[in-house]
Amino acid sequence: MLSEHCLFCHGEMGARVSWACFFEEAEESFLCPSCEAQLTEIQGETCQICCRPLEKLDPQYIHGDLCYDCLRWEEDPEWKGFLRKNDSLYLYNDFLKELISQYKFRGDYILAKAFSRKINEKLRRIEYDYIVPIPLSTKRQFERGFNQSEALIREAGLSPAYLLQRTHSEKQSKKSRSERIHIPQVFELKAESGIKDKKILLIDDIYTTGSTLRHAAKIMMQAGAKSVMSFTLARG
Repeated sequence: MLSEHCLFCHGEMGARVSWACFFEEAEESFLCPSCEAQLTEIQGETCQICCRPLEKLDPQYIHGDLCYDCLRWEEDPEWKGFLRKNDSLYLYNDFLKELISQYKFRGDYILAKAFSRKINEKLRRIEYDYIVPIPLSTKRQFERGFNQSEALIREAGLSPAYLLQRTHSEKQSKKSRSERIHIPQVFELKAESGIKDKKILLIDDIYTTGSTLRHAAKIMMQAGAKSVMSFTLARG
């Protein structure tokens, strides 16, 4: 059954009529055309590690196929090579910021359905052995009622592997890039994780500085993972 109301603005979905409707089964949509139009999919040339659109950067901050931020990560021997690549669906614009805020901080779990089809399509093109949600601290998960990264995986019809746990609960959203880089390791592997020679795909809601994902990637690579990639709903 198709949704009658938009999961975000709660307006009526309205009919979407085209010639394809007569020949194909209608795809279920959870956002109305007005809300969908405010999402900006990432297209064109992007940084080959973090997925930042290069057309939005001043040429002085582009080095070959990398943005300046990723170049700095890769020039740092403490972080070089741990995160192979990140892929993201959308730019983190004002609309998506509000949607994610409602989803993550106001407990509107059902919004994970809004992206389920596109996430599934994207992840089917990525080769991995384990798909791992970035974990929350026990306190943070209790406050929110769910892990937003795990929800994105489950609503896309996939099975998360719980290989990581968080050991550092301090919020990073207010920290500078330098502060994020130099905090102690925030994750640890669960016992018997079995990741040696495995391809790992990390899932998070937003890529900002890349610090969280690199902390997770680092501990997994040091434990013998073959490679670590990541996927996020938004690229900040």
